[in-house]
Amino acid sequence: MATFAGTAGGLGGRHLGIFAGIGLAALVALAAWGIGALAPLLGAAVAAIVLGVLVRAVLAPGPRFDPGIRFTGKKVLQWSIVGLGFGLDFGEVARTGLDSLTVMLGTLAVAFLSAWALGRLLRVPGKLTVLVGVGTAICGGSAIAAVAPIIRPQDHETAFAISTIFLFNLVAVLLFPALGHLMQLSDAGFGLWAGTAINDTSSVVAAGYAYSAAAGDYATIVKLTRATMIVPICVVLAALVAWRGERGGDTAGAPRPRLGKVFPWFILWFLVASALRTVGLVPAAWLPWLHVAAVAMMVLALAAIGLSADLRRMRAAGARPILLGLGVWAAVALGSLALQLAGGQA
Repeated sequence: MATFAGTAGGLGGRHLGIFAGIGLAALVALAAWGIGALAPLLGAAVAAIVLGVLVRAVLAPGPRFDPGIRFTGKKVLQWSIVGLGFGLDFGEVARTGLDSLTVMLGTLAVAFLSAWALGRLLRVPGKLTVLVGVGTAICGGSAIAAVAPIIRPQDHETAFAISTIFLFNLVAVLLFPALGHLMQLSDAGFGLWAGTAINDTSSVVAAGYAYSAAAGDYATIVKLTRATMIVPICVVLAALVAWRGERGGDTAGAPRPRLGKVFPWFILWFLVASALRTVGLVPAAWLPWLHVAAVAMMVLALAAIGLSADLRRMRAAGARPILLGLGVWAAVALGSLALQLAGGQA
């Protein structure tokens, strides 16, 4: 009985923690929605991330909020992206993904080459360099989390990499829309730039929709196409680990990536939602409401992502990982623009 009561209490505590975190994120999201209505150029998405960071820095919510914040920042963001799929034609999704491949693959190459060169120049440890390179090249913290069990970095290296990536995600959310307007990029041009040059899916979505609805749709599709690259990257890294015998020379025991766990399955559901809309299985009257729900979930998730930012951990990362992240991020941003201009896609 005591064990059962303790288990029930633990479950109840976890559920309360989840609801507390979701509730806090919802309050931040509501405030961000109001800010977005008053300042459309800023937008609710960007306001949600920035306001979340400020609330975390000033009020420092306790650990009991963390489960709900993590749940909202990950799961609700994925649900919002699936919801956005109901508003997009499947043929357009496929065309956009194919049109972005050249720039996307080019920026991946730029990210890995610049990470390797700058890592050696700054004398950043090899595994930390890999984490920053993969996070910048593909999908930020999600890519780092997928790669870490394969290359087995120290815990502090993983924390440094995630903090560094998040710092430049935040900078991109604030800077990219203004730069896009300054360069007079088209909606598709900005969407391609954001989708290939901003690290994390959440920041791509925030920056894209801050620019325009069309740019947000385009950027989301490009980013989801880019996120699928985590699967071949994990396979390659696992093969390299086995080849180098980094696990005491036992190549047969080298970690093998679990593709079912690594693959971002919400991308598949995004495509299913788009296909259902395209073939007419979703009533037209539902589409506006689905879009509103998707945007609301997106703002909620972005508020949670802001609330998860730990500025003290970012400061503790030190200068060299931050300089590495800055250099790789700048190389990818400039490389993406150069490839677009060369291909006439800006």
